[in-house]
Amino acid sequence: MSALFTPLRLREVTLRNRIAVSPMCQYSAPEGLPTEWHLVHLGSRAVGGAGLVIAEASAVLPEGRISPDDTGLWSDAHAEAWAPIVRFIAEQGAVPAIQLAHAGRKAATEAPWRGGRPVGEGGRGWPPVAPSPLPFADGYPVPRELTTDDLRTVVGAFRDAARRAEQAGFEVVEIHMAHGYLLHQFLSPLSNRRRDEYGGSLENRMRLPLDVAHAVREAFPVERPVLARISATDWVEGGWDLEQSVVLARELREAGVDLVDCSSGGTVPDAKVPLAPGYQVPFAAAIRERSGVATGAVGMITEPAQADAIVARGQADLVLLAREMLRDPYWPLHAARVLGADMRWPDQYLRARS
Repeated sequence: MSALFTPLRLREVTLRNRIAVSPMCQYSAPEGLPTEWHLVHLGSRAVGGAGLVIAEASAVLPEGRISPDDTGLWSDAHAEAWAPIVRFIAEQGAVPAIQLAHAGRKAATEAPWRGGRPVGEGGRGWPPVAPSPLPFADGYPVPRELTTDDLRTVVGAFRDAARRAEQAGFEVVEIHMAHGYLLHQFLSPLSNRRRDEYGGSLENRMRLPLDVAHAVREAFPVERPVLARISATDWVEGGWDLEQSVVLARELREAGVDLVDCSSGGTVPDAKVPLAPGYQVPFAAAIRERSGVATGAVGMITEPAQADAIVARGQADLVLLAREMLRDPYWPLHAARVLGADMRWPDQYLRARS
């Protein structure tokens, strides 16, 4: 049997296979509310056979959105809007999940097809916040440094969003600690220059992300898994790196996080990233071996045999696909055929199976 198509059990939730749809922003949610676009986008990937479907980075506070059109989960109205989408995903046999996020200093930017630059405070924008008053790049505003009272608000917002995720029916939540967004900004010495208990030492820089992990774990039902996406390295000397990621992964495991989703980069705009097929898989393998926590591998995983080998060799417990799922929502069904795995097709599509 193909390793890729074996079930994966996390707490009391079982994924039908080891394929996950990586969270991908759609920049199509007015006031943070998901629409029919999200139903079709996420629902078609569930129909396509993925074991886990993770909805895009959804802000726990309005000012935590990456763009003015990102999804959110900061009110009960957002939970209600997510509920029918979640229900449809589950009806197709996939496990519905959502990524909880705060963009920090990278907030209030335009969609990529509009240039991706800051929108400014006039009109649709708002002032960004961060661990330290350091802009992400030239042309970005200087963010306001968060106070300790602000940090308590952030932790509370993640806790409340986890409760709303349960209310909406999500079976898994993922905490976004990667790609240069707020929690990663606290982890990286490149973006965190604080001199209080949230800055300086590794223990201090991990404090807010771990506080969030504890809060989410306490708020989300004990039988349902909590994941965390991290950037295993900043790809810059003196920044966040694999050694620190291993320590963080151990602490996340102790906080009740069930799987660490291993990505990289995003803290600074000029990092030199050695892009190649599976270039981030070694991070997932190292963190899995050295921390004792389950991991997910992501990044330029495109071929069925490649994905199957990652799981079969024990490099990761799960593979997450992003761009390849945009190209082909039915990638899991096609991969099963290539690998000779027995994958159930939707009844409505059976005439095309053979």
